[in-house]
This record gives sequence, structure tokens and C-alpha cells, in this order.
Amino acid sequence: MAENASPSASPLARAERFIWLTARVLEQRLFAYYFFGKDTDAVETALAAYRNDDGGYGHALEPDLRGPVSQPLHTAHALRVLDAIGRCGGCRAERICRYLTKVSTPEGALPALHPSSRGCPVAPWIPVSDDPPSSLLATGPVVGLLHRNEVWHAWLFRATDYCWSAVESLTRTHPYEVEAAVAFLEGVPDRPRAAAAAERLGRLVREQGLVLLDPGRSADVPVAEGYAPGEHHLAYDFAPTPGSLARSWFTDEEMGRALDHLAGLQGEDGGWPLTWREWAPGTALEGRPMVTLRALLTLRAYGRPLR
Repeated sequence: MAENASPSASPLARAERFIWLTARVLEQRLFAYYFFGKDTDAVETALAAYRNDDGGYGHALEPDLRGPVSQPLHTAHALRVLDAIGRCGGCRAERICRYLTKVSTPEGALPALHPSSRGCPVAPWIPVSDDPPSSLLATGPVVGLLHRNEVWHAWLFRATDYCWSAVESLTRTHPYEVEAAVAFLEGVPDRPRAAAAAERLGRLVREQGLVLLDPGRSADVPVAEGYAPGEHHLAYDFAPTPGSLARSWFTDEEMGRALDHLAGLQGEDGGWPLTWREWAPGTALEGRPMVTLRALLTLRAYGRPLR
């Protein structure tokens, strides 16, 4: 472990110190898995602390939703962790799909926030409703991950149809919804259809100015409606790896500028900053290590030096 990472230390050494000083056990275990080859059992054990008896996940696994109750966004986060360690299948996936079936909307999709969260603190931009609508933001990443791991369950049929309809009918959208659409398209089995949908989505992103192509001009570019000041999305947010469907949306020069900017965002404490609104103390404390891990993985995927 980096006991005293000086400003001249490598980006990874500085990030390591930040992770050990600030992160939850789950992010510490993920860091050790990604960068030091530690085993997957420790990651899954840490994740299990967030699992509830209903098969879903809660306990602020997604920091913007507080409280113990299971929520679709928590469960999507859990699936990303299980996918990362190669354990997104079998009885784990079956248990999760049973939970997803119980909390689905009449369309067979997922709401952004299930009404069971009423009475628990949640981010003010996620309204609590007794009859919440289906949400591509919640459904797309879950469906994409389950397909990518070749999970077959009755829940997936209608949820997949919903996602196709939602993605292919998008006209006015926002960056986080685009990210969810890409996550769906990355895993869905019909690859030619996914490629065509991704190409159309990329045109929307550029036409609607949903990506900041020149980080040096961030002060001159408006953010999406309802976002925090400076809450821009850059090329790497949509294409975190060179193999992403969204990579073709950007030139090499545009991606290079974005990655230079990402590398330069590492703070003096070794971590990367949040870009979205901090509405409660825990969201910033728990969110920054997650953002730091994503930044490190993106930079590594594109061959940027970390050590």
C-alpha cells in the first residue's frame, strides 16, 4: 500500500492512498481486484452486505438513494459489480430477476425509483411516486448486462422490448439517458440493430450538444436542463473503453482531448471530483471513490500511464 503518496508519485499510487483513506469496503475490494489481482470472493462478500431478503439491493449502494430498501438503481449497480468479477449468472441472476419482476411497471420495465423508498432520503431530482413510469435510465443497463452474460429469464422479454422501443424513439434526450441506452446496446444480442441504433444515438448526442468536445470551453457551454453547474459529459463518459459502440462518435483528437482532461482532474488528495450535485454529506464521501475507480479504469483502457 502507498503509505505516503507524494505529489510526484504515480497517478495510481496517489489514487491508492485516496482509496484506502476514504472508500467503502466495496470500493477498496474492487480497487484491489482491478489493480492488484486480488480474488473475487472478497468483492462479492463486500457486495453481499447490501443485499436484502427480497433479492434486491439497498443500503445506499447507489449513494444518491439512502435508506435500507431495495431499489432498481441499487440492483443495477450490484449487477455491474457482479459483471466486473465474472459472477453475473446462475443463482445470483435468478434471484435478481425475481426481484426485478416484483418491482416492474405494467410495461415490464423498471422505474427509476420504486415507491418503497417513500420516507427514506433520496436525491431531490428523483421524485417519489406511487405509480412511477418506466425508465430507460433504470432498465437499459440492467437488461444490457443480463444479455451480455447470457442470462435467460422471463422478465427479460418485455423489458428488452421496452428498451428497444425507448432507444429507437428517442428524440430529445439527456446525457445520463444516453449512457443507459448505450449500456443496453452494448449487451443486447441483435448486434446489427444495436450498431444502427448506436449510430443514430451518436448523431443525436452531437446535434443536441450533449457532449463537451472541448474541455477548455466548459464555461461557455450550457449543461443539460436540471444538471448542476459544470455537470458536463465528455467523450469518455459515453465510450469508457476503445471497444465501446460510442467510440465511433468521436474523432481521435476529440477523445484525446477528453482523456487529457480526465487525467488532469486528479486532485491533490489522489481522487477525482464529483461533477453532479452534492445534496448530502454521504453522497460526496461515498461517490468520489467510485468516480476515482471509473477514471482509473478508463485511462487504463485507453493505454494512459498510471504507474
